[in-house]
Amino acid sequence: MTALKTITIFFTFCVDTLFAQEVKMVSIKSGSFVPLYGATSEKPVNIASFNIDIYPVTNAQFLAFVKKYPAYSRSKMKGIFADKSYLTQWVSDFDYGTNNLSNAPITNVSWFAAKKYCECQGKRLPTMDEWEYVAMADEKRIDARSKKEFNKYIMSWYEKPKTYLNPVGQTFRNYWGVYDMHGLVWEWTGDFNSIFLSGESRKDKATDKNLFCGSGSVNATDLMNYAAFMRYAFRGSLKANYTTKNLGFRCAKDLK
Repeated sequence: MTALKTITIFFTFCVDTLFAQEVKMVSIKSGSFVPLYGATSEKPVNIASFNIDIYPVTNAQFLAFVKKYPAYSRSKMKGIFADKSYLTQWVSDFDYGTNNLSNAPITNVSWFAAKKYCECQGKRLPTMDEWEYVAMADEKRIDARSKKEFNKYIMSWYEKPKTYLNPVGQTFRNYWGVYDMHGLVWEWTGDFNSIFLSGESRKDKATDKNLFCGSGSVNATDLMNYAAFMRYAFRGSLKANYTTKNLGFRCAKDLK
């Protein structure tokens, strides 16, 4: 544990924030909600007001980042901070190629790289609860989780191939003015591993953080929320250096 903390502190150091790009954000007002895990109806999670990027980070934006910080380029990235799939869709260190749209979401990035990017913007990754709070809104309602049409839309996304190749901003604009929370890519959160699904189905008495368990439902508040189960299961199967072609990120920021 001590070694991990040391690595994290070293890796998240940002030389400056002059790199910060002009990225549109919106303000999310404070509120409370009951997530799938981590709260009860008597004690919902409270969310303080914060800002969040309207769109996920794109190939063009991440390219500007690696040019500023070459240590995060494909050939220079250390294996302890990203696996071998890191930016494999790019042609080279500083060229995402003609097959990858400049305004398509960056994927195949590790949690370490996503965290660093946000910090160099003077921002941070959203927490899991913040992300879920924003993602539960449809076009007109802050909380649309009970709407059959909304859940049907989310579930239909999983049937569509290669959505990660699409440009940002092509899905619906939700209540807060945020795009692509569903229908484009999965997204890293700052505390993605704060809730691990237990290995109970394997008769395991303790939570094993190395298990890839996709069906844990102990303490869930809504056993019919399949879309949320899939998100939590996906997060529970990740490690911070993992990269995959359908996983990207966006940044958040505390209100001053």
